[in-house]
Order: sequence, then structure tokens, then C-alpha cells
Amino acid sequence: MPATCPGYTPYLRGGRPDDRGGRLPETTDDGADHDLVVLLSEDGHPCGTAPRTGVHTTDTPLHLAFSCYVRDDEGRVLLTRRAVTKRTWPGVWTNSFCGHPRPGEDPAATVHRYAEHELGLTIDELRLVLPDFRYRAVDPAGIVENELCPVYVAHTSAQPVRNPDEVEESRWLEPDELRLALAAAPWALSPWLVLQLTELERAGAFADLPSGARP
Repeated sequence: MPATCPGYTPYLRGGRPDDRGGRLPETTDDGADHDLVVLLSEDGHPCGTAPRTGVHTTDTPLHLAFSCYVRDDEGRVLLTRRAVTKRTWPGVWTNSFCGHPRPGEDPAATVHRYAEHELGLTIDELRLVLPDFRYRAVDPAGIVENELCPVYVAHTSAQPVRNPDEVEESRWLEPDELRLALAAAPWALSPWLVLQLTELERAGAFADLPSGARP
């Protein structure tokens, strides 16, 4: 039997296979799926949907998201400061951008869509580095993030054009500068960035272009 999330709209209704043995529904043409997030069972299978604008509460259900780290031609990493109007961790410095796939949306298409929407960026060389990253964190206001959040690394040759509804500031950092920031002030960074950087370093995500020019 398909997994279900009690109290939420059922998710599995046909569609294409996902990468965890379940099925992703086809996105509708009427926009009904465009502001929904995918809820997950404890074993990571899709089990329901919920409105994106209301899913983050003091009891947020496990849901599907992603994080992306963008690098430029010099190997620098783009950090952004979340808009102060964000519901969770407003004004906090974090990775390049994050987001939530729509039901039935191809994961790579999701990443490209958010890169354009939040930063006006066209990205390439997209790599999935941490496919199973998962975390739960509570912000100072008590709002919970509870996500299965695959982590990507990408490249761009462009400069960001920030969407002020999403991004307050942005800055390119050398990998060594990012490591120093993490060591000196982890409290100033998003909790998922702190956790992800440790695993990204372990996976060698920043080892190909340490601190220096891209060939």
C-alpha cells in the first residue's frame, strides 16, 4: 500500500517513478501543484502534499527540499543572506539558495528554476553531492525545519541579480574564507549550512578547485 501522511492530502496518484521506489505524480497544468511541497514518510517515500506557505510551523512534517552551492570561475562559493521577511531564519547567512520541488517536478529542473527566481542566475555543471542529507532544526521563534534535503553544487559565470523577496545580500567567498566563517561564527549561519559544509568537505565537494582560478 502507498504511504500516507495522516491529516494531509494524499500524494501518490500515479505518475513517474521516483528514486526511492515510490511514484511521483504528474504536475497538473492548472497550477494546482505549483505551491505545494512533497511530504515524506519516515523512510523517505512521498506520502502527501501541503501548501508551501503553511508547511513550516512548530510541528513541521518531514518534507522534500534541496540546497545548492554555486561556484564561479575562480572557484569561489556564493553565500546569500535570507530576506528578513522569511518565515524561517530571516536575515541569516546561508548557502547560495534552497527550495522545494513541486509534485512531479524533475529535481534538476527545480534547482534551475530557483537559481533563476531567487538570483537571476543560469547555472551549469550541476552535481548531486549529498543525495540523502536530512536535518531537523528549530529557529529562535520556534519554527521547525524538517527536511530531506539533497545537496547540489553548480557553476555560473554570471553575477547574481537578487530577488529582494528572497535574498537580502550576497557575497562570493573563497572556500578557505567559508571555512573560517564556519569556525569563527557558526551561530551567524543557517543550521543546515553548518551541517552540510561538514559533509561536503568529507565528500570532497570543494577539493577540485581549492582557492584559485578555474582552468
